Amino acid sequence: MDHETFDQLLDGVRRFVNDRLIPLEAKVAEDDAIPADALAEMRALGLFGISIPEDYGGLGLTMEEECRTMFEFCRCSPAFRSAFGTNVGIGSQGLVMFGTQAQKEKWLPGIASGEVVTSFALTEPEAGSDSGAVRTKAEFDGAAYVINGSKRYITNANRASIFTVMARTNQDAKGGSGVSAFLVPSDLKGVSVGKPEKKMGQQGAHICDVNFDNVRVPAELRLGEEGQGFRIAMQVLDRGRLHISSVCVGVAERLIEESVRYAAERRQFGQPIANFQMIQAMLADCRAEANAGRAMVLEAARKRDRGEDVTMDAAASKLFCSEMVGRVADRAVQIFGGSGYVADHGIERFYRDVRIFRLYEGTSEIQRIIIAREMMKQGK
Repeated sequence: MDHETFDQLLDGVRRFVNDRLIPLEAKVAEDDAIPADALAEMRALGLFGISIPEDYGGLGLTMEEECRTMFEFCRCSPAFRSAFGTNVGIGSQGLVMFGTQAQKEKWLPGIASGEVVTSFALTEPEAGSDSGAVRTKAEFDGAAYVINGSKRYITNANRASIFTVMARTNQDAKGGSGVSAFLVPSDLKGVSVGKPEKKMGQQGAHICDVNFDNVRVPAELRLGEEGQGFRIAMQVLDRGRLHISSVCVGVAERLIEESVRYAAERRQFGQPIANFQMIQAMLADCRAEANAGRAMVLEAARKRDRGEDVTMDAAASKLFCSEMVGRVADRAVQIFGGSGYVADHGIERFYRDVRIFRLYEGTSEIQRIIIAREMMKQGK
């Protein structure tokens, strides 16, 4: 996308967030649902297709452009981002990177427009951080793969038109080597979705269990080759971790804005609390850490756009930014004091919302393992 057009996109996103989404945050949290007209406006802005190639109706943003867009968009409640997050990230990128031409032509235009909602089904009751321990089976019977198993905490499962499902095709292979990836339409017989879970935060963004009971998936819907599923998942997650990192930076920026505004307005001992050095120290730490996170994300995104391996960089960004936004949210509650603990200002909601970032798309502990492994591999 050329510079002028991209600037126009950022300006449109900025205005949309300020004028439409921020005023809706409390309602979305209370109703546990994003209004249909807001979703329609997101589709009209092209947000469901920012990472989909232009040949298939998307905006075809680079990784850096996508991250910069998320910096702006994620100044609002992260539940809004979750509405299209799987379409631009883990739910579509396996198809973008490994899909056949026929698969791309069939699904990507609808994903880009938001008419098709995607979901990424990897996690299971016994396979979370140990993602190679997938137990869901896919057995080939000569014409189709028959899938049986259950997936847990799957984002957007109740809205999904298609799942990217990781299932074991080789029962004898250990770890991820026997896992393959499949595109599974949600309307196939035997696919069932549980009710949305009650969660700590991010009301309006839903996660559900998904069950597969003798689901017959045509062979042409396998994604990549047999046994490539774990590799596909890891490459998708490398990219997704940069996306989530940029989300964390955007949320941190919103919390900093709110904290600065409140510190300037709230008076104690006859003066604004912003005059007190302990408040200033908290604000300064927030700003320094948010700036560091932004720089990490952009550098890793640019490396990925150059075609370089960013496994370690993506893990480092995800680790730092997800931990950083948690610290920023905690300081925001402290700066707001009692007002930060009650619902009126929304700070306690953000405090709950950001906790998930240290868990999904790889916990902080998994990121540390990846970083150390890559360091040893690279010898530096």
